[in-house]
Amino acid sequence: MRDDRFCNSNCPFTRAIGTIGNKWKPIIINVIGTRSIRFGQLDSIIPHISRKVLTEQLKELEEDGLLERLAYKEIPPRVEYRLSEKGLAFLPILENIKEWNCKYEVAPMPGEADKKSRVSYAR
Repeated sequence: MRDDRFCNSNCPFTRAIGTIGNKWKPIIINVIGTRSIRFGQLDSIIPHISRKVLTEQLKELEEDGLLERLAYKEIPPRVEYRLSEKGLAFLPILENIKEWNCKYEVAPMPGEADKKSRVSYAR
């Protein structure tokens, strides 16, 4: 759930955290990456997120202009999600966060010492 106190702050950093600041949104953005993806695929790729929360997060990402929802007029109905220009611009920031974590995490994952950066969730 979005905290409007963050989104309506006078501080640009606080507003940014209000837009992308919960644990699920950066994960969703990372999973979508540069492709179009359906709800069921997101649900199966991201562990431990309920369908209700995934739906809420997708709606908020769309409202904040990070995500585009593409509804096809087909039977059965088909909906796909992809990142907007604003969402794609966030991907390098996520890569920097992953690199920072790999560099400073206390206990690296087994076999990670050989890799330049770890990819969380399939993309």
